[in-house]
Amino acid sequence: MFIDNEKIYIKAGDGGNGCVSFHREKYVARGGPDGGDGGNGGNIAFVVDKGVNTLLNFKYRRKFIAQNGDDGKNSKFHGKTADDLEIAVPEGTVIRDAESGKVMMDMSTTDRYICCKGGRGGFGNQHFATSTRQVPRFAKNGTKGQEREVILELKMIADVGLVGFPNVGKSTLLSVISSAKPKIADYHFTTLSPNLGVVSVGDGAGFVAADIPGLIEGASDGLGLGHEFLRHVDRCRMLIHVVDVSGSEGRDPISDIKLINSELEKYSPTLAKRPQIVAANKLDLLPENADLSEFEAYVKSLGCKLIYISAPIAENTDKLVSMTYQMLKDLPPVAVYETEYVEKERTMASRDITVTKENGVYYVEGEYLFNLMGSINFDDRESVMYFQKTLRREGIIDKMRDAGIKDGDTVSLYEFEFEFQE
Repeated sequence: MFIDNEKIYIKAGDGGNGCVSFHREKYVARGGPDGGDGGNGGNIAFVVDKGVNTLLNFKYRRKFIAQNGDDGKNSKFHGKTADDLEIAVPEGTVIRDAESGKVMMDMSTTDRYICCKGGRGGFGNQHFATSTRQVPRFAKNGTKGQEREVILELKMIADVGLVGFPNVGKSTLLSVISSAKPKIADYHFTTLSPNLGVVSVGDGAGFVAADIPGLIEGASDGLGLGHEFLRHVDRCRMLIHVVDVSGSEGRDPISDIKLINSELEKYSPTLAKRPQIVAANKLDLLPENADLSEFEAYVKSLGCKLIYISAPIAENTDKLVSMTYQMLKDLPPVAVYETEYVEKERTMASRDITVTKENGVYYVEGEYLFNLMGSINFDDRESVMYFQKTLRREGIIDKMRDAGIKDGDTVSLYEFEFEFQE
């Protein structure tokens, strides 16, 4: 089964919490705070596996969650940082943000990409000791790891794409010019998935060709099989347009070229402008006195090179390979998808809060506020003082006033209620 487009959910690990601990040892007076820091959460990283050419694994597993960092321990021992969770994908996979649809990374340009960063470990109470706060009974919680849905879209990396109607001989041609062994049979839609073949021209040189399942009229609108695989010719530097010049199935080769080019144009105008070689196949089935002048004139009007071949008996296929290789020398490299997605930085904007009023109580919420609340010991006076000082320093108090909260109003911060007084 060939799978080339899947949506998955990924989440990096949360950072471990800092530890509240005090050094206790015989003959050591006033040991002081010794709570260790939490470990960082594991990242989510995509890595290229060149032995895989389908996204089939993601059909059965769609959720990937990295491990959390360990909590800090006493004696200033830090929690263990979690290992990264690596997700193997085929080379050429394009990773898109599911919400915006923007390209995050083209895995044809790198072997490893960190898509979600793990949360940072929280500080232990050893960091909060000061000359006036010598017994800090609080530590910081670790921050949450990033999470998102992404779309994995496989776009094969090939220099040349073989396009054409079903049963015109694309698979046979690929099997002759390369070592690929695609299924070949005398019926439509024999090819159910793209096939890649490495074509050698000697001295270690060559190119990669992709046999795309046969297109039909309406393919760009979702008809037939080929529409599912049009994305795989996006990267191709040029196209070999295979047509049945013999008309053995009652079709006109000129009409075939027009229809296929029309579908390519509808799918991607850029793709339709790629250089083409028209490979007029099944030459051995042509009548001896066949008039091909109109066909040749039409191909010439398109500005395409024309070559007559018979793939089953390898007639002129070596000339086609040579012609293709010479054209590739003058063409730009395989297309690469530029990164469009810009990661939102966790700056002061993450201190934003939302304020809602219900039954006379103001409910204040926000990501930064939630993380801060988790590090406060509200039974400890010094911890509460640190909390108040942090709210002022980070501008949360000012934002609460801007939202309409006044002295004497009842405020609820994640079930912690108090009367607002500045």
